[in-house]
Amino acid sequence: MIYFTEQAHHCIFKALNITGLHEATMRQIPLNERFQMNTAALMNQLQEDTEAGLQPFLVVGTAGTTDTGAVDPLYEIAALARQHNAWFHVDAAYGGFFVLVDELKQKFHGIEKANSIVMDPHKTLFIPYGSGVVLVRNRRDLLDSNAHTAAYMNDASDFDDIDPADAGIELSRHFRGMRIWLPLHIHGVAPFKASLTEKVLLCRYFRDEARKAGFETGPEPDLSVTIFRLPCDADNTLNKRFLKALHENGKVFFSSTTINGKFWIRCAVVSFRTHVDEIREALQMIKDVARLIDKRMIEWKN
Repeated sequence: MIYFTEQAHHCIFKALNITGLHEATMRQIPLNERFQMNTAALMNQLQEDTEAGLQPFLVVGTAGTTDTGAVDPLYEIAALARQHNAWFHVDAAYGGFFVLVDELKQKFHGIEKANSIVMDPHKTLFIPYGSGVVLVRNRRDLLDSNAHTAAYMNDASDFDDIDPADAGIELSRHFRGMRIWLPLHIHGVAPFKASLTEKVLLCRYFRDEARKAGFETGPEPDLSVTIFRLPCDADNTLNKRFLKALHENGKVFFSSTTINGKFWIRCAVVSFRTHVDEIREALQMIKDVARLIDKRMIEWKN
């Protein structure tokens, strides 16, 4: 049995397909009002499955969903996974590095109990593409899954504590770690921490100003992604026209998502080039375009 929410990233399903685990039974756990995993629903589902003689195998929590930036209640999920002897995996690809921001550390409480964590430095550590981080609590789990020996490899063993080829599916690979190691050693952690703090503040500023302007907004963002839409649009037609017009304008790019049948527009503040001037330009853009799409907004003030 595998457990996740509708906010799980599509890479989870790709990984399950690659490994053959797509044949396992999957449970989609409902969300709470903040688009986080509903831990009460998870507890009930785990208990129900266990009593039915089924084996909970994998619970996937997310530290920063792609749609809304929500951080699941990791501590509670970890406790439930441990209670049912299930592997607890945390997808922190987008959000994991926000743990560097002192104000946000509490949101990640429980991530240290994960069996495995993934993080993408090319997202919120602003490192070039092609670098990723996998953290596994027990290194023997990696080695038991990936390591193998052969007679022709006898002279190439015992040189390193862990041969990278024994810790993943690749036999040989580029030294991707250099692109992470070097910036951290040249600049230190402080500039990265400051930039992450800035992105959080910019996201909050965008949401507050959008709400003041009359847009419907999602819950207060956990990290640096927020959602907004034109109000009073039951069939989503108006907001789809709105997004199309935003794309045609082209000054700032916004993407969309649908949650519980509701069409939302996403503001994801993750680029190291995004500062307050860009956010103000984005706000002005959505106001100007909204006036053209929905005449009810004509009374808005800049």
